[in-house]
Amino acid sequence: MDTRSVAFVLKLTGQLMELHDENPFKAKSYANAAFRLAKSRIDLESMTQEEIEKIDGLGKSIAQKITELNKNGTIEELDVLLAKTPLGVVEMLKVKGLGPKKVSQLWRELEIESTGELLYACNENRLIDLKGFGEKTQEAVRKSIEFNLENQGRYHYYQAVPFAEVIIKRISELCDCDKFSFTGEYRRKCEIVDKIELVVATDIPEAELNFSHLTTIPVVIHKTSKEDYFKQLFLTTGSELHLNKIGYKDTGDRYDSEEAIYSSLGLPFIPPELREGLDELDIVSKGRHLDLIKDEDLKGVLHNHSTYSDGVDTLKDMALYCREKGYSYLGICDHSQSAFYAKGLKTDRVLQQMEEIDTLNRELAPFRIFKGIESDILSDGSLDYPEHILEKFDFIVASIHSNFKMDIDKATSRLIKAVENPYTTILGHPTGRLLLSRNGYPVDHMKVIDACAANGVVIEINANPHRLDIDWRWINYCMNKGVVLSVNPDAHSKEAFADMHYGVSVARKGGLTPGFCLNAKSLEEVEMWFNLKRSKKNSL
Repeated sequence: MDTRSVAFVLKLTGQLMELHDENPFKAKSYANAAFRLAKSRIDLESMTQEEIEKIDGLGKSIAQKITELNKNGTIEELDVLLAKTPLGVVEMLKVKGLGPKKVSQLWRELEIESTGELLYACNENRLIDLKGFGEKTQEAVRKSIEFNLENQGRYHYYQAVPFAEVIIKRISELCDCDKFSFTGEYRRKCEIVDKIELVVATDIPEAELNFSHLTTIPVVIHKTSKEDYFKQLFLTTGSELHLNKIGYKDTGDRYDSEEAIYSSLGLPFIPPELREGLDELDIVSKGRHLDLIKDEDLKGVLHNHSTYSDGVDTLKDMALYCREKGYSYLGICDHSQSAFYAKGLKTDRVLQQMEEIDTLNRELAPFRIFKGIESDILSDGSLDYPEHILEKFDFIVASIHSNFKMDIDKATSRLIKAVENPYTTILGHPTGRLLLSRNGYPVDHMKVIDACAANGVVIEINANPHRLDIDWRWINYCMNKGVVLSVNPDAHSKEAFADMHYGVSVARKGGLTPGFCLNAKSLEEVEMWFNLKRSKKNSL
């Protein structure tokens, strides 16, 4: 069982223990272990129980449960808890804003046993007078349920990738031709997909092209002739908006490439990622489509977490792994002191980490670790730490992690104040969204981007596939305003550096070129960038 699945099982076990008022310390140990593992890419399946016990935050008892899980596919303790819990009550635990205690209260006091019943209860205002709830909580619960219902049957792009790879391999084995390809939203690398689509030029019966048994995500096969292959690929790849924007009309002609189709319209070839019907023609007019960023353009990895805060790997291990992958520099950005839930660094820990960085930089040269921090943007827009600490960092990623309930004016002014702070280098995940889980706080993107342009602040493309924030739809506007972006994995483990690929995918959708990407710059260029930012701050 992969590590994400193990984390899910441990989290659910802890939640159900709390739901049934069982040992609170034991429930918390499950929750803590799940939290640690969810942020890692550790290969638990290949580890012995003794090796698992040594993972920070786990211990012997949890290691035994993981071993049992790997062996049996479940743990007895969870089976017992599930047996006495209605399935609908388990589903209610997924509702944002409801912890196990509140779910237990709804179940036992109002006899609500499903999210459907809960939504009805919200519409009937039955939660308003319930102790610990009230009108605001009821409204938040209602919105969360409606959000979940709207997103049923949708998947993160990264979830589709392993299934897609299995399917394309199977097609290559079945079809005696070279004309098959992904298409649709998967080929466009949309951050959210509802199916995996392929175009296949083959005479194989459709029954043999049924791959539903290989995946939990719907698969659509567009079967076509070899003569019509490229036109079918073109028609199924681009959105309807794209086809309308470029003025395509089907004349019945056949083509030997997609390039030929675009040429017939007086256009250069437009990469699949751009075919959304938004600003691709502006991107093409500036020639940016010819130089879209690629994985290999990235020279370093900024915004990462170590065991100093809530990461699972040491600073040295992160640096060594980063260097091994061919990067020239690592930016470490553990959480700041206000993020107590993530072991945010107090001043003494900041200074301790900086001393270790100095030592490692001497040891690992010419590889470089930059001294950074992910500083919380506080409610009033100020940064976490006094000025005499902020000035010690090479760079600062400023992010909002608390008090998300803001209207657009409050959220925008809070972000702009942080952007105007002379110590802010990068604005981190600007909307705080979690795809398919949480809408971001409302933001006036233009005002925030304009503020970044005026203050020389870089905007993050958070590459975690659950975030991908800033949204790619604003990347071209950033570039037109002269704002540089940075593809950051927000990695909490060595293996999470792999998320950079998803950040690059959405960066390409927005038309990002290497020249507008901070971490596509060399070590020397990034060092100069940080020094210039610091010199401007010191001149104020």
